[in-house]
Amino acid sequence: MKKTFFYISIFVLLLNSASFFAQTPKDTLALAENKFEDSFYESLKQKGIENYDKAIESLEKCKDLQPQNAIIYYELGKNYFSQKKYKDAYDNFEKATKIDSKNRWFWVGMYDVCYETRDFNQAIVIVNKLIEFKQDYKEDLTSLYMSTQQFDKALTLINELNATVGKSEKRDNYKMQILQDSKYQGSEKENLISEIKKNPKEEANYISLIYLYSKSNQEEKANEVAKQLEKEIPNSDFAQVSLFKFHLNNNEGVEAVKAMNIVFASNKIDRKIKHRILNEFLIFTKNNPQFEPDLDKAIQYFENDKEVQVAKEIGKYFQSKKDFQKAIKYYEMQLKSKSDDLETVLLLLQSCTDNLQFDKVIKIADDQLQLYPTQPQLYYYSGLGNNQSKNYKKAKIALETGLDYIIDDITLEINFDLQIGEAYSGLGDFKNKDFYFSKANELIKKQKK
Repeated sequence: MKKTFFYISIFVLLLNSASFFAQTPKDTLALAENKFEDSFYESLKQKGIENYDKAIESLEKCKDLQPQNAIIYYELGKNYFSQKKYKDAYDNFEKATKIDSKNRWFWVGMYDVCYETRDFNQAIVIVNKLIEFKQDYKEDLTSLYMSTQQFDKALTLINELNATVGKSEKRDNYKMQILQDSKYQGSEKENLISEIKKNPKEEANYISLIYLYSKSNQEEKANEVAKQLEKEIPNSDFAQVSLFKFHLNNNEGVEAVKAMNIVFASNKIDRKIKHRILNEFLIFTKNNPQFEPDLDKAIQYFENDKEVQVAKEIGKYFQSKKDFQKAIKYYEMQLKSKSDDLETVLLLLQSCTDNLQFDKVIKIADDQLQLYPTQPQLYYYSGLGNNQSKNYKKAKIALETGLDYIIDDITLEINFDLQIGEAYSGLGDFKNKDFYFSKANELIKKQKK
């Protein structure tokens, strides 16, 4: 909420003393004026050194001399405000407004008190008065409506300000908050339709309307607006976001790809929207494999995305669906752009294992051990691959070496013991085979406790 406490230096007093001293001799008049000025400037001095009680004493003397001087009550209000005596402050500011209702600063004093005491309902009354002086206070009124949950009034005022002074980030956030409640979405749709009619070249209104229709599952209406946007603003990238979804729902793959590529190439569209579109196209591709080359091309738009490594995430998707061949493809794609990604290496090794490509498991694990000679998982996959390929001696060497690098990982240690047991079994050493199988069983019992 916009809030500024105004301090003003008073150098010229509105000494409406002519009528007050009308029947007073000249010397008496001068004496009274001197007393007033001395007391008033004493109050300013005491306020300046934060001696508010003394300042108030001097102002009370001024009030006795000029009880209808609004400035005195304003100064009393400021001193009480500084002491956090908010009721006294408000009463004096209010008295000042009753004497002189045309002085904006007196109303500001009352607003300051309302703000500090969080009396936002009364603040609304005051701010509506301040708007008569300065239209900028409508921004304050918007915030006050939000604080008092008068969202219908807030939305109306936000739309008015957007139309007259332009949009602001704060108001956009307020609007987003209000429109989370569906009961306000109807009036906002009507407002946006009206704004589009008035200014058909304003792209933001189309985008907001598409969003509202989509949120309320009115996809046909959202598509109509997207087509209207494309017609009015042919180079609009945002129109393609909705058109992509429309084409996808209608199984129009070629048109969906065209819209998708425009979105991905756009610098205007948020990365989260692009990720959502890619996920939707990924699911579409699963059932329409002829578009897989388009998916591969789409991934290239995300090569420099540090937040989400897209090829890896697609690999995980296919791995979860047990489509290991495709998972392998995308993990390998990820490693081309980031060869030192150990997580992807391990995911690739598991997918190759599940796909029974043991020669590939051995090669990848042994190559990676040149880079990561202390990673036990790599020794495990090397041992597993060699066991499956009946290279039992190599498996035994790799597994016994890797066993030394395991730290606080019982599951991995169990898998190592089982694979070492398999290696000894293949070598005909049944004593050591039984030892390692027994060791694995003991660890499994320990793990269950």
